[in-house]
Amino acid sequence: MATIFSKIIAGEIPRYKVAETNDFLAFLDVRPLTAGHTLVIPKVETDYIFDMDDEQFAGLHLFAKIVAKAVKTAIPCKRIGVAVIGLEVPHAHIHLVPMNEIGDLNFEKERAVFTPDQYEQMASNIREAILQ
Repeated sequence: MATIFSKIIAGEIPRYKVAETNDFLAFLDVRPLTAGHTLVIPKVETDYIFDMDDEQFAGLHLFAKIVAKAVKTAIPCKRIGVAVIGLEVPHAHIHLVPMNEIGDLNFEKERAVFTPDQYEQMASNIREAILQ
């Protein structure tokens, strides 16, 4: 059964893409903890991240590293927090969350709200940072 992420990969659901390769996709979370909260996913639908084969697992993390560095350049913050929860969508994914304090990585807090124009600007800034 296709997940929401599979539908995003297929272009059936709009997204604010920040980076893409043949195997991976990174896009802004539409229910973000903070500005710039980005999801990094494999294009191959795998429910549990530790069920990925070693090559895909390593590739996903290396791709996430590239994206995280760009997010940190584009979004003023002290660090990029990394979380793999795996309960909310049955498709492996990594959360990259710009952080200034530990509470920024609390998934139980109220989510930030941005306009489509703000999302577009954040995505554009991150894409530009990747190219630098």
